[in-house]
Amino acid sequence: MRRRRSMESTAESTEVNLTPMLDVVFIMLIFFIVTTSFIKESGVEIERPESSAASPRPDAQVLVAVTPEGAVWVDGRPVDLHRVGQTVAEIVTGEGSVVIQADRDATTGVLIEVMDRLQSAGVDQVAVAASRGER
Repeated sequence: MRRRRSMESTAESTEVNLTPMLDVVFIMLIFFIVTTSFIKESGVEIERPESSAASPRPDAQVLVAVTPEGAVWVDGRPVDLHRVGQTVAEIVTGEGSVVIQADRDATTGVLIEVMDRLQSAGVDQVAVAASRGER
């Protein structure tokens, strides 16, 4: 009879408590979610020109991309050049800013036309993106 009791008690004590492991996994998950940086992309591959005076602009609300072919993209969606001002004005809020990412091979005329259409739509905070480099 003594043997039977010892076997029953060892069977109960061999269970593994998974609660501490789950706590650690959830804490690690929360850590990775909090420390992840979310980078907003324009939706197309743009090779920005370099500038030694470029400064970071983290408060950009809307990204407008101009490709070398002259196509205009707003937050990852292609937009007609004539409707870019109206489209961006619908997205941007009161104090929001717009960053134009023009490819280094894009024509200056398309960039200027995008800037004019944004200004005529009432968007005041407009910046042109550049990569920081030494000259």
